[in-house]
Amino acid sequence: MILKQFELTGKKALVTGGSYGLGKAFAEALLEAGAEVGIVDISNELPAAVKALKKSGLVTGIKADLLKRPERKRAFQKFLKTFGTIDILVNNAGITRRNRAEEFALEDWDQVIELNLTAVFDFCSMAGKVMLKKGSGKIINIASLLSFFGGLKVPAYTASKGGVAQLTKALSNEWASRGVNVNALAPGYMATPLNTALLKDKARSCQILERIPAGRWGKPEDLKGALVFLASPASDYMHGAVLVVDGGYLGR
Repeated sequence: MILKQFELTGKKALVTGGSYGLGKAFAEALLEAGAEVGIVDISNELPAAVKALKKSGLVTGIKADLLKRPERKRAFQKFLKTFGTIDILVNNAGITRRNRAEEFALEDWDQVIELNLTAVFDFCSMAGKVMLKKGSGKIINIASLLSFFGGLKVPAYTASKGGVAQLTKALSNEWASRGVNVNALAPGYMATPLNTALLKDKARSCQILERIPAGRWGKPEDLKGALVFLASPASDYMHGAVLVVDGGYLGR
């Protein structure tokens, strides 16, 4: 039965930045498909998110500041101690900073690149070591439409998401033949806290909406099916792909 290929019963999944927005929807989707989920996040919303998600399955919260490299290692080791292994990694945690390129602070650049790209590689490396030893695993990096074009007033975010797409392909080249799937999910314009400033910019928000054939901004739940697909056996022959879910924006 084809639907069985989408089941994740018993799989151990780690989601970074899973307290709210897209990350919380990803965690919920994995739980609904049968996985056991660990959420790593710095947000004060983590306890409430874990409590709400427990209605859908077994979930544990791990508080950590992913901008700090020792904290990332500690969080990953705690996940392994709690769950025993890792089958699925969703690199979702990310931040953005908005400013004109000529005025963009180097400190802001460093923070965005550290969390959105370096931390992604760090978690891929830690998870990859475990997955390669057992010959199986699913890594899903969260890219963006800005992996394909430059955007406005977000130079660091654009650079980081372009890097995520290329890193996904590079890791896939090395690990596909060894049983580990590395793919990326590229959300379109989503009505989430990350885009609050963009949504408040009436002119820019209107420009974006006019280009979306679906006629609306995306919602976190719009990504749940694609996430489960990339995490499940249904995508076993999919490697190095950047799967776009954008309401048709790129095709316009």
